[in-house]
Amino acid sequence: MDPVITFADVTKSFGVIDALDTIRLTIQKGEFVSLLGPSGCGKSTVLRLGSGLIEPTSGAIERSSDNIGYIFQEPTLMPWRTVWKNVTFLGELEGLPREECKRRAEEVLELVGLGEYRHLYPLALSGGMKMRTSIARSMLLDPDLFLFDEPFGALDQISRARLNEELCSLFSERHFAGLFVTHSVDEAVFLASRLLVMSKRPGRIVAEFEIPYEFPRQPEIRYEPEFAVLAGEVAAALEQGS
Repeated sequence: MDPVITFADVTKSFGVIDALDTIRLTIQKGEFVSLLGPSGCGKSTVLRLGSGLIEPTSGAIERSSDNIGYIFQEPTLMPWRTVWKNVTFLGELEGLPREECKRRAEEVLELVGLGEYRHLYPLALSGGMKMRTSIARSMLLDPDLFLFDEPFGALDQISRARLNEELCSLFSERHFAGLFVTHSVDEAVFLASRLLVMSKRPGRIVAEFEIPYEFPRQPEIRYEPEFAVLAGEVAAALEQGS
């Protein structure tokens, strides 16, 4: 066992509002976990706690590394910088040697399919391309853990499905640990090696599912009867927790 992050009886309150109730969660190296739950149940709060942006009210969080990538709902690109300059930004902040930063940027841009678009500015990019740029930027420092806060929620169905497939391919190649927040049952099942369902606020984990499909995953699995059955079980757990 090689845990990347562990939540041990974590609670979080904001004033008189109890957001999370006794979160127990361990993510292992090379494990991709989806997190589902009703709106306002504290899914994004779990991510913020995991990243260290906020501290728990009680309980403890242990991380094997502080090298964590955080992918937000919006791409948060700097409009005055090209794709290349957006991707290399974290390397500049961390003081990576120029040649090493260049090598890594070229590698991650090819991985996300943006190598030929490196000179474009965000204004010229589609929503999917902006999100790919955001993912590439986070990949530059080779994080041990990625936190995804509904990154594909604003995209159209075709772009979202394509990015799901590309993220699966990246996971298969890089074997990073991931915690992926989403409202989509289909997306959660397709991406995860393990899926967790949270209750309404104060959020707690009320169901867990092991996803049996191997990586990399083919889009056709969405149409298999077993996938539909599993998605139905997850949806039922989500409804019960709401």
